[in-house]
Amino acid sequence: MAAEPPYFEEAQAAGRVVVTGHPKFELDAYIANYRGKTRIHRLHHIGTHSTQLYIEALTAAIAEAKRGKDVQLYEAMVSALHEVVPEDLRATLDIAWVDRTTKEVKMETDRLELELKGYKNNLIKESIRMGCEDLGRHYHLIGDLPNAIKAYSKERESVQTPAHVAIMNMHLMHVSIDQGNWLSVQSSVQKLRSLPGSGSGGEIDSAQPKLAAAMGLAQMATGSYKDAALSFLGADPRMLQAKLDHPNDPDAYNEILTTNDVAVYGGLCALASMDRYELQARVLDNSNFRNYLELEPHVRRAISFFVASKYSACLQILESYRADYLLDLYLHRHVNEIYFRVRSKAIVQYFIPFSCVTLAALATAFNTDEPTIERTLVDMIGNGSLDARIDLEKRVLLAKQVDDRREVHEGALAMAKDYERTLQLRLLRMEIINAGLEVKPPVAKDVMSMSSLTGPRGGPPSMAGDVFTGMDAKGKGKHVGSGGLFP
Repeated sequence: MAAEPPYFEEAQAAGRVVVTGHPKFELDAYIANYRGKTRIHRLHHIGTHSTQLYIEALTAAIAEAKRGKDVQLYEAMVSALHEVVPEDLRATLDIAWVDRTTKEVKMETDRLELELKGYKNNLIKESIRMGCEDLGRHYHLIGDLPNAIKAYSKERESVQTPAHVAIMNMHLMHVSIDQGNWLSVQSSVQKLRSLPGSGSGGEIDSAQPKLAAAMGLAQMATGSYKDAALSFLGADPRMLQAKLDHPNDPDAYNEILTTNDVAVYGGLCALASMDRYELQARVLDNSNFRNYLELEPHVRRAISFFVASKYSACLQILESYRADYLLDLYLHRHVNEIYFRVRSKAIVQYFIPFSCVTLAALATAFNTDEPTIERTLVDMIGNGSLDARIDLEKRVLLAKQVDDRREVHEGALAMAKDYERTLQLRLLRMEIINAGLEVKPPVAKDVMSMSSLTGPRGGPPSMAGDVFTGMDAKGKGKHVGSGGLFP
């Protein structure tokens, strides 16, 4: 077996993911499930992360890129192969192909822009819409994603039906996924779901599996695993009937992901974010998602083992597929976090019946070594997911001892002190009122004005021009008016 290229040693030293084990999938069969640029991006990811498949994946990526019109993408694939294996003769640019394709792309761009300008002069909205769509599709194919977004966005001025709005937003969603702009992806999905006619069984509803998959992908990318799981679990099984080799099949979405990916992403996100009861009710008993799980039986077995509290078997299955998941284009960034969450939930559930457990017993139960389980426990205690402490001298995990009787007594004493203080304050208030020491608030101005309107002692109002001057020595009011001073 040939030695690993220095590229992978440098990548590992820099903290990047390097997969040394051989994945369970066959590269040709795996990549045949996809179409479009995602084939190239997935091959590039495998080639720059796998020490077993780097030559095969990168050479396939170069060949795939030459079938398209994205010159920059082709140059990036050649550069990647040269970076990994500098001595490989295939890591050289085909200058003739680059020049020829660049000229063809420029000619096509000029033609489409000229056509669109003519459509705008004719003021025919449908022609303008189709011209913008063709131009956006062209920019997307050649890798000019910002201009593709602009071209598709200009369709808004010419769309006339909800179906046209749906097509425009689907294009924008696809380009945003390639850009990694996940907020824009979620925005496009929400706009599609709020279109008139949604829920009536039309074209918009037929795209429901794609919307659920795109939304789940965006939520997973942002770390919202619970929301992502619910999105994937809600995907209609209509996507399972798609013909992957048919580029115009409306149910196929393999230019982004496949039904196998929906099963894996949805199952792992659910494992990371749901408890055993939710997993049983929302995943295993979900008649729609069960159809997806049948494509990835190991995911279903892992969830079943977790629900049955067989945590070691669940984690063993996940570890056996770690290499596959690390070589996935969208999942590799989340593998460690998802595995940590699953293991943390399993440890918490496992530790509930015990007051203390040795680290060796925990390592055996979870199919790992003591240093790894110790680091996991330290992280869990640090983030508050495990209420326990570690005795490093005796190498045991101790649950915090709780004296229930003492807590009840302390609660009763605190309640008695609170009642005593409340009673003292009430008695003090009663004594102050009885002694006449209560300070009453001043009379408001509006009350004085009302007294002048009603007259002294609540009687009839005084005549116009009368002025109330106060009280005399006998307690009677005095008024000065047209008649002088009178009681």
